[in-house]
Amino acid sequence: MRLWPATVLSLALVALQPATAQNEDLIRTTATHAAIMDVATGELLYGKDAATPVPPASMSKLMTVAVVLDLIEQGKISLETPFYVSEKAWKTGGSKMFVLVDTQITVENLLKGIIVQSGNDACIVVAENIAGSEEAFAELMNARARAWGLEDSSFANPTGLPHPDQRMSMRDLAKLARHIWFEYPEYRYLFSIPEFTWSNITQANRNPLIGTMEGAKGMKTGHTEEAGYGVVGLAERDGEARIVVVTGLDSEAQRRRTAIAMMDEAFEAFETKTFFSKDQVVGTAEVFAGKADTVPLRIDQDITYTTHKRILAGAEAEIVYDGPLRAPLRAGEQVAVLRFELPGDPVREFPLYTAEPVKGLGVFEKIGLGLNKLLTPPPDGASSK
Repeated sequence: MRLWPATVLSLALVALQPATAQNEDLIRTTATHAAIMDVATGELLYGKDAATPVPPASMSKLMTVAVVLDLIEQGKISLETPFYVSEKAWKTGGSKMFVLVDTQITVENLLKGIIVQSGNDACIVVAENIAGSEEAFAELMNARARAWGLEDSSFANPTGLPHPDQRMSMRDLAKLARHIWFEYPEYRYLFSIPEFTWSNITQANRNPLIGTMEGAKGMKTGHTEEAGYGVVGLAERDGEARIVVVTGLDSEAQRRRTAIAMMDEAFEAFETKTFFSKDQVVGTAEVFAGKADTVPLRIDQDITYTTHKRILAGAEAEIVYDGPLRAPLRAGEQVAVLRFELPGDPVREFPLYTAEPVKGLGVFEKIGLGLNKLLTPPPDGASSK
């Protein structure tokens, strides 16, 4: 077996799956549960107990919003559709949009009231007008959660108010935020509105990233005594986008500090890097009895990693094949593999193919090659028999 060590390659490689376990050791946060996700790939770059279902508080209102946007996309309602305000909605406590009983409000204004003002009353208006009741709307939320692959989530209400069956993981919140971002791009503006006025009451967006961090786009905060303070944040910088989700914090001030620090870390500590592109020549293999002494090797896929920069720095790659290869060779033959390893990750192998054909030597050329080998003296210290 002929081994080409990584040092002969002019390229480095990155992994197809992020080393989240290692990343957890590289990032520290006071949040009890946290996640960082790359928006483009959906890869979970960092997780701190990120798959555990916990009380999501008002961050679960993202699911309420997602259901509404999904119905708009299906053409069943529109932003201009008026929804009726019941007495129950008007009386709902907690954070409020301050809807007025026996009035009508458009879906667009209700979405602003939910996202910007975190209005529990607005959520009840939406639930009653779409499904008839909170309970029926929660069933719709659960059905959509299953369809969208939210594995660690269950819903009992549209508000996020405490209930034993209202649970979401940080991973699911990140997945949901990404789903909204990609599936309903024309409504992204709703998540970065700095303030909203209803019933002559102006309330500022509670998201600590909006207005304080360049590129911040949303998406939702949450707080109850049970859950602590949390936030789902999304930001874009230099063509990349990251989602940060944290919960279990002790105060608004701590939520603000943690959200900003985690988002900065999400961009500064992690990198998306492509080391090999489809059909790129990555090295050569030696050839015996051919018109050429070597043949270029190409890879048939893009290989990209998104993970912590410190982990990327430890990447190693090597070309392995049983050689020298015997001519003739056709173009497109799999003759080698590219082995890659990141610190702490298992070795991955990617097939390599001949990038061009190599003709074999003719009869007289082979005779000459044999004579040349016979006449070539052995190296010093070696014997010949």
